[in-house]
Amino acid sequence: MIDLSRAGTVARPDGEGRAGGGRCDDRVRFTLGLDGEVLRQVRFGADACAATTAAAAWLAARAEGGTLLDAARLGLADVLAGARIEPAAAECALTAVDALHAALGDAVARGARVAPSAGRSLIAMSGGVDSAMVLTEAVAEGREPVGLTLRLWIDPEAPSPDRACCAPSAVRSARDLCHASGVPHLSLDLRADFRRTVVDSFVAGYAAGETPNPCTTCNGAFRFDALDAAATRLGASEWRTGHYAQIVERGGTLLVARGVDPTKDQSYMLGLVDPDLLQRVRFPLGRRLKADVQQRAAELELAAARAPESQEVCFLGGGALAPFLARQGVGMEPGPIVDEDGVELGRHRGARAYTPGQRRGLGVSRGTEALHVLKVDQPRNTLVVGPAGRLGRREVPLRDLRRILPIDTVDACFRLRAPAVPGALVPDRAGAWLVRLERDAFAVAPGQVAVLYSDDAVVAAGVVAG
Repeated sequence: MIDLSRAGTVARPDGEGRAGGGRCDDRVRFTLGLDGEVLRQVRFGADACAATTAAAAWLAARAEGGTLLDAARLGLADVLAGARIEPAAAECALTAVDALHAALGDAVARGARVAPSAGRSLIAMSGGVDSAMVLTEAVAEGREPVGLTLRLWIDPEAPSPDRACCAPSAVRSARDLCHASGVPHLSLDLRADFRRTVVDSFVAGYAAGETPNPCTTCNGAFRFDALDAAATRLGASEWRTGHYAQIVERGGTLLVARGVDPTKDQSYMLGLVDPDLLQRVRFPLGRRLKADVQQRAAELELAAARAPESQEVCFLGGGALAPFLARQGVGMEPGPIVDEDGVELGRHRGARAYTPGQRRGLGVSRGTEALHVLKVDQPRNTLVVGPAGRLGRREVPLRDLRRILPIDTVDACFRLRAPAVPGALVPDRAGAWLVRLERDAFAVAPGQVAVLYSDDAVVAAGVVAG
């Protein structure tokens, strides 16, 4: 007999969540009423099969009267056992679990707070092996971890959305790992904010003929701001991520620094992080090799040890850039591909989808010489191509420069894990800034983020202006 006593809605709820799908195409909605961090009221509505309805009813009864973090520990295994649902109906019950967790995350997004605890660590969970190891080791340390996953926007027409670290499957994987360890897990639906802050600026950059790097905006600003705010609301004294980077002190200022694994160093992606946040952030993997982390995860038999790596520009979900930009309204008109003398060598499908240094997808050649994009001439909708040696630059102007420390001798990096080039940060005659390099930097494009290092620590960052 299903207990329907909590069917209905909470008037003026403090949190609301919906989920749908499964083999029965069910629809479930939860609304929450909070008294501090206690779930004073939990109500559900279900247009669903008996198994899903039973799961929703059991979750409402089990969560009501407990704390927000108590409810965040409830997962599929609890529902199947508590509501006596057959494993064959697990997919249906999962819809109810998703809806409850959507409501819990919405409550946090609306400002719900949990009493602080000195031992509590917020763990940024992506569903991958790195964050899984960070969580596992926090548990082993005797910390009081809370897992948090950010659900971000993914192109609805992406061919492989599960390749993104913010996909629904990644949220579920992260939640399952937390629950298997007895750890509460929350997810925040930031799709609209992410679309507006990261994706729209990415599209606008390409529309303007630039080559924006959304990973620096996403990791270094958007995600970190959201994680820090959530850590405060959830009463965590610190928060941890699986980034391969370090935090060092220079003259009393905390700085992001390179991780010891050169093949996985992610400090470039964090070049825009607000230094004030570094008091509370921890990078447990910064002094470790990726291969060692994967081996340890396999030894611990963590399911995430087999998870595929997410890719750059993850919101494309494995899709091609040009069609995506076209769907976002960026004009993609065919035009000429010319050499530096203006001789037409072929045609492109839309100049805005190309970037300086690109070779793949040009479809043109000049004898045995490899050709690369040297310039995207947006006003003429033309690609200028030539040999790689013509891509070198010794001076790179910057805009929106943020200097963390007043250091002028720097190593400049213009792409993730690209070789750093030594040089000097100097003001130009117009009062702006440029990096004057000791040797050529190749394939530098307007719109890219320039991260400037001193002794492997980030001391400044700006955007390539031209």
